[in-house]
Amino acid sequence: MATSPSVVVRVPATSANLGPGFDSLGLALGLYDEVEAALGDAVEVEIEGEGAGELDTGEGHLIVRVMRAAFDRAGVPQPKGVRLRCRNRVPHARGLGSSSAAICAGLLAARALAAPGLSDDDVYALATEIEGHPDNVAPCLFGGLTIAWTDLSGLPGKLVLSPHESVHPLVFVPRTRLSTEEARGLLPKEVPHADAAANAGRAALLIAALTQRPESRVLLTATEDRLHQAYRAPAMPRTAELVGRLREAGVPAVVSGAGPTVLAFTTAEARDSLDSIASDVGSDWHIQPLNVDRSGARVQFPETR
Repeated sequence: MATSPSVVVRVPATSANLGPGFDSLGLALGLYDEVEAALGDAVEVEIEGEGAGELDTGEGHLIVRVMRAAFDRAGVPQPKGVRLRCRNRVPHARGLGSSSAAICAGLLAARALAAPGLSDDDVYALATEIEGHPDNVAPCLFGGLTIAWTDLSGLPGKLVLSPHESVHPLVFVPRTRLSTEEARGLLPKEVPHADAAANAGRAALLIAALTQRPESRVLLTATEDRLHQAYRAPAMPRTAELVGRLREAGVPAVVSGAGPTVLAFTTAEARDSLDSIASDVGSDWHIQPLNVDRSGARVQFPETR
């Protein structure tokens, strides 16, 4: 990077929905993108890892567009250019919050470099506005387990909870991708009242399970869903098959976000079944245990690292 002041932003992957908590529950995961940003006379974007050779490296890059939106929202002059070095580890279009990570990174970088007047609430509101929903940006910004919503005026709210120490996520990431737009397009405009009621109860139970009672039998019941996973299954049949197989073996498993990644919770009771299935699926999936990220996005200046 050039000699002008720069900032480094580290943002976690996230898993939204967690089964029944459609568009409201999210969990921050210990897998990170790192973005080094500085202002300059031109737009320069370097990308390592996910998206290298694929993503726009000019004004069309999502982080550049987000930073410019932040400058506009803060009422500060637009710089001529932005220099970015992106080290991407969060898989793209897999249901692990890669777009939310980029959005949050861009907003926090812009605030640190030229828009200090943006509050945490401002950043959260703009992130929700750009992403379209708060369920991924909330855990990305604040860490932990989040309940997110928008009020009647459209402003987002959130409650950040600390998952029990024995909550251990494991992800099965396929090679195939699925866009959120495609997955959302499969959802019906209306659902049966009984299904909505069932999900409401399961979502409430899931909060208790993840924070107080992370036992396999409780988590298995708490992660049941009737609102979105079955409707999206035709777009990701292998994901649906794996979720079903895990759940039949007693492993609490869900589609991560819009998919096609599968998120499972490792518990003492289900460990043998989970290990057996993980060994059996082999190279078809990248299987990775992850910690819960409890801090959310972090901003550092290089000289303080």
